[in-house]
Amino acid sequence: MQFQQLVYFVAVAETRHFTRAAARTHVAQPSLSKQIRALEHELGAELFTRVRGNIALTPAGERLLPIARRILADVDVAHLEVAELVGLRSGRVRIGATPSLSASLLAEVLRGFQDRYAGIRLLVDENGSRDLVRALLRGDLDLALIVVPPQGVGAALTTEPLLREDLVLAGRPPVAGPAVPIAALRGVRLVMFRDGYDLREATLTACHEAGFEPEFAIEGGEMDAVLRFVEVGLGPAIVPSMVLAGRPGLTATPLAPPGLSRTIALAHRSDAALTHAARAFREELVAFLTPERLPAGVERIGRATPGG
Repeated sequence: MQFQQLVYFVAVAETRHFTRAAARTHVAQPSLSKQIRALEHELGAELFTRVRGNIALTPAGERLLPIARRILADVDVAHLEVAELVGLRSGRVRIGATPSLSASLLAEVLRGFQDRYAGIRLLVDENGSRDLVRALLRGDLDLALIVVPPQGVGAALTTEPLLREDLVLAGRPPVAGPAVPIAALRGVRLVMFRDGYDLREATLTACHEAGFEPEFAIEGGEMDAVLRFVEVGLGPAIVPSMVLAGRPGLTATPLAPPGLSRTIALAHRSDAALTHAARAFREELVAFLTPERLPAGVERIGRATPGG
């Protein structure tokens, strides 16, 4: 099995078209097809079905695709690691973060890192934690700031807990006041995040444990949309405390004990060493998280642990 054959295989799998895959990999289409056939012959299984011009992965192709992507990602990291030995004058860091962390914590860390290492390219993937975990496992990211679920993320990832953050009820005045119990939200029409957000799952679970099904004024938003919906009066929402900085039109009301909180961790693949640039970014992030920089409701915690 040759490296270039995997490059061609992934290109066809992602484009579902031999001609477009050939153009993407800068090779003649007959040569690409020949290499794919050679790979199939070596593996003893067809990787694609070809029916009336429609290209689809066979079960063998489906099994090979994530493995091939990881191999290509690891080779890419190897090239970067060697290049970075010149002293972090070049390189790349691919960072994932949830929308709430991208808008608050990550932006300032990126600025400090860029000032220190101007030659390092920074690529950011803003997404939900579950999507970021999948991107890490595919080798598409070096590091990701994620919300760790209660069950952890599995041994394939190493997580370093960094912060514990309180969740609060965001609303327009006069929502502010004493801490509100979750049960008091029975019958309150909430603004709710889209499916896949950890905050949605946390809110639903808390309401169910309090013995009721929450009502929604509107649902399906990303972080910025949810906060704006609250600002215009569509209803309150349960959000991380740090996202309300710079939102003078919103008021944060604490949730009564035991309340709700989330653990924010820095995650990376357990079977792949961090590049010099990724390690430098981690150091920049950890150094940034001093108590005086953290808003109310956020505290520094933890050390690195395999699998969360």
